[in-house]
Amino acid sequence: MGDSAPLSPVEHIKAASRGLRGTLAASLADAPTGALADDDTNVLKFHGSYQQDDRDLREERRLQKLEPAYSFMIRTRLPGGVCTPRQWLALDAIARRYGNGTLRLTTRQAFQLHGVVKRELKATMAAINATLLDTIAACGDVNRNVIASVNPVESRLHADVYGWAAKISEHLLPRTRAYHEIWLGEEKIAGTPELEPIYGATYLPRKFKVAVVVPPLNDVDVFAHDLGLIAIIEETAHGPRLAGFNVAVGGGLGATHGDATTYPRLAQVIGFIAPDDVLAVTEAVVTTQRDFGDRANRKRARLKYTLETMGLPAFVAEVERRAQVSLAPARPWRFTTNGDRFGWTKGFDGRWHLNLRIPSGRIADRDSARQLSGLRAIAQVHRGDFRLTPNQNLIIANVAPEDRAAIDTLVVDHGLDLYTRASPTSLDALACVALPTCPLAMAEAERYLPSFLAAFEARLAHHGLAQVPVLVRISGCPNGCSRPYLAEIALVGKAPGRYNLHLGGNATGERLNVLYRENLAEAAILEALDPLLWQFANERRPDERFGDFLWRAKLLSV
Repeated sequence: MGDSAPLSPVEHIKAASRGLRGTLAASLADAPTGALADDDTNVLKFHGSYQQDDRDLREERRLQKLEPAYSFMIRTRLPGGVCTPRQWLALDAIARRYGNGTLRLTTRQAFQLHGVVKRELKATMAAINATLLDTIAACGDVNRNVIASVNPVESRLHADVYGWAAKISEHLLPRTRAYHEIWLGEEKIAGTPELEPIYGATYLPRKFKVAVVVPPLNDVDVFAHDLGLIAIIEETAHGPRLAGFNVAVGGGLGATHGDATTYPRLAQVIGFIAPDDVLAVTEAVVTTQRDFGDRANRKRARLKYTLETMGLPAFVAEVERRAQVSLAPARPWRFTTNGDRFGWTKGFDGRWHLNLRIPSGRIADRDSARQLSGLRAIAQVHRGDFRLTPNQNLIIANVAPEDRAAIDTLVVDHGLDLYTRASPTSLDALACVALPTCPLAMAEAERYLPSFLAAFEARLAHHGLAQVPVLVRISGCPNGCSRPYLAEIALVGKAPGRYNLHLGGNATGERLNVLYRENLAEAAILEALDPLLWQFANERRPDERFGDFLWRAKLLSV
């Protein structure tokens, strides 16, 4: 960014926020409106919440001369997606008391609560904090929730990796006490706001995402992140040990329709580091992005664009200088899949782990399944913990052998056994929230996923492909929360009922898909896919995936 480039409006808001305080206290006390002051909606994100409104009701309320039906989404900070049964029960109660009666598991291994109104926002934040969880930095121009592979304690190495995710999360937390003052009623700091040694006075140019992965499962989609750490395992006479991490930088999936200067990008591996260097290198990557990222154009403010501007060699040299670490050559690794493993798996210590399928991560009590009640009942008897996966699913982890039967009964009784009945394609499908609450959504995603899967799976069955997995993801806009650009088939929202069709990702999260058709309704999407599925059914090699076939058959081009 040139020195003369004007700063984006958000930069001015951050600079004037007094360490992320803004005028939030006054906005919360403004009873006549359900909204916050405009600048405070940006400051609020750093505290883990977004102001939203029900877009299904916008026009009706406008005609009634009422303000929009404002509410707030709250997102937890939950490194590695691990929580206790006690915390689960507390969040369940909070969702029913203050929210819309549902919990949502996100692709960042966090909980989202929806439908909290302004007058109860402070009480909700305090209730979350009382569970020994918080929402600090779950949103905003800071490091977001650090995600990690969730093969729960299947080996001691996964416990090590979870530990690093937690350490990185703590190391990169903002130091301001604003959260504690505003939401928890702690004493206000007098005088100059606290210094932010990592973030500085205006924090980062844009959000920053970190993922830690243990091959061969790329369940975190590590190359979709600003910073990815790929665990390298060494076999020793005493068993496997964590030798260190390959470092990948510059991933990000957000884009803007019609703007060729924005694009999804996979992270690049730049070298190998020992575990003792993780925090220094992580901080160096963050501070380099802080100082060199674009603060004028938020659409090009992510690290992937900083790499384009600086050039990868210069960026790496700057990181090494700041960290006082020389990156070693990257070490070999291999990924086999980027999905979850459903059902029961046995850990190294004899305890068991049950991976449940939660469509779009939405946990609710509906006619077809009483998931919220069922997981409440499980949490009341479970003696292990819960693990949220980066694929919007849930693991009931660390179950003693003698407790399996009781948990299985509760799972079946409450319709949580979808993993035993769903098709391979349905098991791995992802969708973002989109309408009615996301202000960026251009089309449906979560609410559309079931009907699209039904129509698409009918075409798969017609071609004899019912048991062949195809990775499908739907996003209500091009920003990529459901990681659509890595899917074999992705629908990216363009307008109500219309999507761009992207094809050609792979099942290991190591290849971007490409735009195949633009601005299609459902019938046109299925019409475009049908001949490709026919050719796939007739020409595929044994175990060949759909995305790989499309490239081998030269049905796609860059």
